[in-house]
Amino acid sequence: MLYSHDIDGALDTRAKGGLPQASLDRELERARPALDKIRKWREDGTLPLLKLPARRDDLEALKPHADRFAKFEHVVVMGMGGSSMGGKTLVALQDKGFGPAPGRPKLWFMDNVDPATYAELKARLPLDRTGFIPISKSGGTPETLVQLFAVLEGTPASHVIAITEATDNPLRRLATRLGCPILDHDPKIGGRYSALSLVGMLPAMIAGVDCAAVREGAAGVLDPVLAANDTRTLAPAIGAALSVGLSKEKGANMTVLMPYVDRLETFAFWYRQIWAESLGKQGLGSTPIRALGTVDQHSQVQLYLGGPRDKLFTLLIEDTAGRGVVLTPQTLAGDKSLDYLAGHTMGDLLLAEADATAATLIKDGRPTRLIRIKTVDEKVMGALMMHYMLETMFAAELWGIDAFDQPAVEDAKVLTRQYLSQRRKS
Repeated sequence: MLYSHDIDGALDTRAKGGLPQASLDRELERARPALDKIRKWREDGTLPLLKLPARRDDLEALKPHADRFAKFEHVVVMGMGGSSMGGKTLVALQDKGFGPAPGRPKLWFMDNVDPATYAELKARLPLDRTGFIPISKSGGTPETLVQLFAVLEGTPASHVIAITEATDNPLRRLATRLGCPILDHDPKIGGRYSALSLVGMLPAMIAGVDCAAVREGAAGVLDPVLAANDTRTLAPAIGAALSVGLSKEKGANMTVLMPYVDRLETFAFWYRQIWAESLGKQGLGSTPIRALGTVDQHSQVQLYLGGPRDKLFTLLIEDTAGRGVVLTPQTLAGDKSLDYLAGHTMGDLLLAEADATAATLIKDGRPTRLIRIKTVDEKVMGALMMHYMLETMFAAELWGIDAFDQPAVEDAKVLTRQYLSQRRKS
């Protein structure tokens, strides 16, 4: 396994507010039919995302487009929600916040339509050295279309690649008029589940991410699920059973994902969307919260330890022991109050703080699971993404809801169009 999955601190044998083992076993037994569903979804093509981890042919087809866009100085990805978040999460493997890898363009993910932000983007970027990737599964996402319209004047067709379904839709019609390449978005892969498809892979390839390794990591999590007859050894099923059981029996209707890894901060946002949009239906689901260690030890942890007992905590911890410069007594200027730091590195401090937070939460009776990784790379990222996609599917089956629709979001989209029409008439 590319990660370890420890739920002992979320059970009542270690955390007073944890889930009884018998309740976990009951939920895992209820999750067993989901195994047959997942296999069927893969075999009959209902859920093509489950075939992506084994594919490489589509990556080869994407390579010429990625190579061409890699020559730009900047690339702007225009997409809402999952059309942006998957690629953004993968690109964080290369751009750690201080710019792209050498020889690669800077990727900007424009996932909102605040006019001030967009005006600043246009003013700052050299548009003659910038590529644009508008992404809309339906082809009618108004935010994406408005973003594209805002840069069309003077933008050559060679600077644009559109990703949308192979249907007659506004984005495809516009891209056809422009004469730019159009890549087909699989209609059976929803936006929030699209990170392993061309939606996430194209930006990642442009940034220099090894996308084959991402898929290899995803396969490492998916394949055991497809081969299993029992859920008791499957980390995604165990995570789902834990979340649903704690919600039902302990009122833990919030779930906090707290990576102690800066490169996984965007991953926590990605998780927040897939969990919330997939499971928040019919009065069910749990509210996902993202936190970041050690940043939120100095803010949110006060609430987590002193506030309501309504949360499941997941700490995502990288083994950073020994990383960074070793601190010596001379470095510490002989300050005796800092002797505890002597002989240690920054990585030692980060790991100690993660372990201390976990121990404190468990001691206080707060259900806490630990996901540990050796390092953050493409395989690990693919594994984590597939874990949470599957955990979300298992949780949906346990709650008896559809993991793939978003009726409340669609209602808001309809009202947005109505409001704009009414204001134009007035």
